[in-house]
Order: sequence, then C-alpha cells, then structure tokens
Amino acid sequence: MSIKKEIPNILTLGNLLAGCLGLYFVMQSKLEYAAYMIFISLVCDFLDGFLARLLHAYSDIGKELDSLADVVSFGILPSFILLNLVEQSCGNQCTIGLFGFYKPFLVFSLALMSAYRLAKFNVDTRQTDQFIGVPTPANGLLVASLPLIIHFQPEYTNYILNFKGILIYSVIMSYLLVSELPLMAFKFKSWDWKSNQIKFIFLFYCIAALVMLKFVAFPVIVISYILLSGIIFILNPSKK
Repeated sequence: MSIKKEIPNILTLGNLLAGCLGLYFVMQSKLEYAAYMIFISLVCDFLDGFLARLLHAYSDIGKELDSLADVVSFGILPSFILLNLVEQSCGNQCTIGLFGFYKPFLVFSLALMSAYRLAKFNVDTRQTDQFIGVPTPANGLLVASLPLIIHFQPEYTNYILNFKGILIYSVIMSYLLVSELPLMAFKFKSWDWKSNQIKFIFLFYCIAALVMLKFVAFPVIVISYILLSGIIFILNPSKK
C-alpha cells in the first residue's frame, strides 16, 4: 500500500470524524461547535480532492469514501442542526396540523436527498466541469452559518428561528440537491481572465460579502451561487 495514495483518504476520514463530532455537539446543544465541525469538514473535503489531483492518488475507494463522509458531514449533521433550530422555534406548533405529524422531522428530507445526490454524483458522467443539482457542501455551508449568526449577530435571530422558514428551506433545498439544474463548478483549468471571468467576479463578490456581512454572508453567497447558475443556464441552455 502506497502511503502517498492514502493521504487524500486520511483527509476524507478527517471530514467524516468532524461530522461525527458535530453530531456529538448537537446532542450537547452546542450548535456553534457543530457548525465549526462543518467548516472543518469543508476544508478536509477541499484538500482531499486537491491532494488527490496533485499526487495523482485517485482511487475507487477514495471516491466512495468521499461520498460516505459527505453524507454525514453535509447531509445528516446539517439536518440535526436544523432539527434543533426548529424545535427551538416552533414550540407548541410542532405537532399542530398534518395529522399531528412532528413537523421538525421534515428537515430529514435534506439527509435523504443528500445521500441520493451523492450516489447520483458517483455515477453521473456529466459532472466533470459543472454540477447537476446543488452540491451538498453548499447546503452544509449555509446551515453551518445559522448558529454562528445567532451567536455572533443576534440581531438576525428572529429571521433564523422561524420554523416555517426552516421547513420551507428544507423542502426547497432537498429538491435543488437532486434537480437537473446545472451549477458552476469552481475548477480552474487555467487562470486566464477571459475563460474564467464569471468565476473571478463571483469570488470577488464573495470576499466583499464576507467583509461587509460576516456570517450572514454565507446564506447570501449560497443563494447567489444558485441564482447565478440558473441565470447562466437560462441565457445559455446549451451548457446543460
């Protein structure tokens, strides 16, 4: 066994470990720490792919392991964070309507569709230069920002602790995860301005948003990413 080829897999396991620790923190009602675990998972998820390309350490095991880690870190963990937020916000409204169905359980649609989206990604040959459907890390990033906004920017708390809004988000994002909407993939084959103009502009936009809005920038960035990709597809449907 080549140690070099296992380096990306070690980072992928780091992604999975962070997801597991995040679930532990949710059970302890420490949502900010759970959010930090998603950010750690995002870093590991980026680095395992980067190092796999750099070291030419691709493997079928690495591909499958990456999806297994992602479904925990960016599917199950965000669902449990949202479950906690819904339970905080819905009070005695949790079981009213829908035949007494416990409404917070609707957030688990994100975990289910994340698993389906990742399985689909592994067999879909169209997703080399773009994504088909919202990538699971984008959902993880948005959800991770919510506890941090509540903690560091409490003036936005009432916007987040709105159980109807969270449930609507869960249903819409669940659909977008498995939709046929093409989205930009930030994989740079070259660094020239002409062929990457839209990507560079969007990256500058992200930096400006982070400076001005802090943690609130993350939902803005994810929503902008989805809308921008949709506009590009409408203007140029041949990109599908």
